[in-house]
Amino acid sequence: MTKDVRTSAISPWIGVEPLADAEFLQLRRRAIFECDKWDPQVGDACVIARYPLVMKNAAWAEVVGLAEALARETRMAEAELVRRPDLHDRLGLPRAMRHALREAETASPAGAARIIRFDFHFTTDGWRISEGNIDVPGGLNEASGFPAIIGSHYPWAEPVGDPAAAYVEAIAAAAPPPCVVALIHATAYSDDQQMMTYVARRLEARGISAHLASPSHLRWRDGRAWLEAAWWAGPLDMIVRFFPAEWLAQLPKASGWRALCAGSRTPISNPATALLTQSKRFPLVWDDLATPLPVWRALLPETREPRSAPWRTSADWILKPALGRVGEGIAMAGLTGAADWRKIARNATWWPGHWVAQRRFEVLPIEIGGVARYPCLGVYTVDERVAGAYGRLASRPLIDSHAEDAAVLAAA
Repeated sequence: MTKDVRTSAISPWIGVEPLADAEFLQLRRRAIFECDKWDPQVGDACVIARYPLVMKNAAWAEVVGLAEALARETRMAEAELVRRPDLHDRLGLPRAMRHALREAETASPAGAARIIRFDFHFTTDGWRISEGNIDVPGGLNEASGFPAIIGSHYPWAEPVGDPAAAYVEAIAAAAPPPCVVALIHATAYSDDQQMMTYVARRLEARGISAHLASPSHLRWRDGRAWLEAAWWAGPLDMIVRFFPAEWLAQLPKASGWRALCAGSRTPISNPATALLTQSKRFPLVWDDLATPLPVWRALLPETREPRSAPWRTSADWILKPALGRVGEGIAMAGLTGAADWRKIARNATWWPGHWVAQRRFEVLPIEIGGVARYPCLGVYTVDERVAGAYGRLASRPLIDSHAEDAAVLAAA
């Protein structure tokens, strides 16, 4: 292991050489056709990394223990928050969603095959997390597909898992084949559709009939979900939801979207109650919960109401939207442009209940091909067991849509 000169922490990463141009072009082509990574660019930049993110086996074992503990704590906290609608207003949720979640207090849960992704960063203080992607965690096609096609170039390292396979097995356990599953997602977004297509192929190979659809294709009869689409119509054995829960509140009430929060007799992965712990304002209600959260408290940076943190004058604090995703809307001194900073600061001042201030941590970069990269390790849990990971690497210490997607491997 190597030590970073700025800290006594031992780096968990193993530096590797990037693929040569010819090898990378083959990797990119296979990622498009085998992993459904149809749009491998953001603007003019390719976001498929030409190298894997490789970590020490001992470091991976440590992260596995932390992620599974986080998943257990998250499940218990969500169960308690479902029974505490008095706290929902402080989580920055849309009003219609808060009303729908109140119904979950007395309804039977329909959750099954729960999947979460925790985003880990190795910092000057060791492992920290920036967030838990508890509602609709993406990246499964990259996390499962990329290691299989890049691994032959790094035969001394092994994939850390196959989260798509673990997820499919959990779905099959909840709805044994032959059965019919609807993969509900925002159909206008290619990133969402490509992951759902990848998962659907894996489900079909397992003997499960999978249909890609939007929430508008769902119908509800006596609490049971039906699919009504041009390509198929009939009752569903399970719903896989990859449509962000806060967006459900924008749908017409007549669509029956509230059943995804409570009252469904059809199993759902993930039920919309996941939004209760997805919110970046989740830490603001920790002291009001009976659920102990020692691992969350140890790994997530200090989080405060925007009005009680010196984010305007101190570079030690950043601003985050309560329901932000993919690094959007984050204000970080030295990285956020002046115009965006003013816009975010104005929004956080006018609507502080939809924002949080979080203490900043220093991510340790890794050098790959002579260039510094800032890694993020997205660790998946399926029903509280670690199933694999998703790597992202950025040229600056902010993981957003411009970061590269990378396979995650481990070695001795």
